[in-house]
Amino acid sequence: MIRVAVVDDDRLVTESLSTILESTGEIKVVGSAYSANEAVSLYLKEKPDVLLTDIRMGENTGIDAAKEIFKHHPEAAILLLTTFSDDNYIREALSIGIKGYLIKQDLASILPAIKAVNNGQSVFGTEIVGKLNTFLREGRSAFNEHEYPLSERERSILLQVANGKNNKEIAKELFLSEGTVRNNISQLLEKLEVRDRTQLAIFYYKNYQQPV
Repeated sequence: MIRVAVVDDDRLVTESLSTILESTGEIKVVGSAYSANEAVSLYLKEKPDVLLTDIRMGENTGIDAAKEIFKHHPEAAILLLTTFSDDNYIREALSIGIKGYLIKQDLASILPAIKAVNNGQSVFGTEIVGKLNTFLREGRSAFNEHEYPLSERERSILLQVANGKNNKEIAKELFLSEGTVRNNISQLLEKLEVRDRTQLAIFYYKNYQQPV
């Protein structure tokens, strides 16, 4: 059972989402909140497996809440669910380590997204991916291969991470043990000076090729 906290400034939305999620029999909603500040308090109290939060909520946003939560729990799995696909929100969400960004209208994708994020994967809705491709292409960084020399295995693992695979899937794809994959990902995080799998994926997209 995946423990989920739901945050939205519209109480009807939080109640509806909670009802929908619990009806699947795979989700336990451990609490609801209606503002960014309440979201932080709820997370610190319940420590849910996944925090599902709206972005625009009065003076502060779900991204503001995520920043505060990451100060205490950098490993937190946070999934943004919003009616807005503003480029600045997407950029900011990616830069701080948000695990997923979905548009509210795509209700069918919420449960699979929660499962994926809970398993350590990053999830972005179809509409978001279209924007992601555009600004990653425009913002491609000047990359010096000599500054971050990667082995063939590291590049292969980096590609699999960029494609959203978890450790078990990467191990199966590359005929490696999960322990080897886990160790290589830890080395990649240190070598590339990034903090999580989302930022590894961004590094790959910006420096090697367009998202596949």
